[in-house]
Amino acid sequence: MGGRIDCYLDIISFYSYLTYLDLIKNRAVLDSHGVQVEFHPVFLGGINAGSGNKPPWTLPAKAHYGQYDFKRSVARFPGLVVQPPKDLMAVALTVVPLRALLFIKRNHSRQTFETALHYLMYRIWSPPDNMDLSKPENVIKALSEVPHDFKGHLQKKSPPNSPLLFTADEVKTIMQSTASQEIKDLLKNTTQDALDKGAFGAPWLWVTNSKGRAEPFFGSDRFHFIYKFLDLPVQELALLPVAGDRSKL
Repeated sequence: MGGRIDCYLDIISFYSYLTYLDLIKNRAVLDSHGVQVEFHPVFLGGINAGSGNKPPWTLPAKAHYGQYDFKRSVARFPGLVVQPPKDLMAVALTVVPLRALLFIKRNHSRQTFETALHYLMYRIWSPPDNMDLSKPENVIKALSEVPHDFKGHLQKKSPPNSPLLFTADEVKTIMQSTASQEIKDLLKNTTQDALDKGAFGAPWLWVTNSKGRAEPFFGSDRFHFIYKFLDLPVQELALLPVAGDRSKL
């Protein structure tokens, strides 16, 4: 047993959000099998440009199908309520929040980084006021209000006077870092790392098994393949006969 899942994701990617939720939900079980999980913020626009891909909503047929897949995918997470931003293209420039997340990842604990990552995705995709995080002032607002104990859609409201994840000074330092060449290069290099691993979208999962063999997986619905690749015990989906029909058993 053992292995590693490197998940490259952008906060504007709905399926990245679902992949994050899935991996966090199963983190304890993955830990028990010795499988490490690491999240890498990347700029989806850069991946699309570098791979020659286009956002699915720019192709009418894919956009039409997406409305069905969206509902089916959300149903996998009881209690999750999501709503796409009114103009997804207009809010897709997530460079500043991605840089902020990379600075947080480098300078804070894993738990703090993952809580901030979760909250920013939650704010983009949650109704009724999907937050436009392409605007730096909204990134400041979001980082300034992250509850320290944030649990996402499973936590409808934080307790009164709940401590915040970051102080005002920490938010200021984080935002200042987004203009530094070091953090700009870090986002560029992390995005290029995903491209070098074959990425053409997000989430892009680079999975290494216990034998050191690595393969790519794309999307939020490939975990049955990922777990088999990692040689983990899984319960297969099986079609059952009509109740009471013993001839099919």
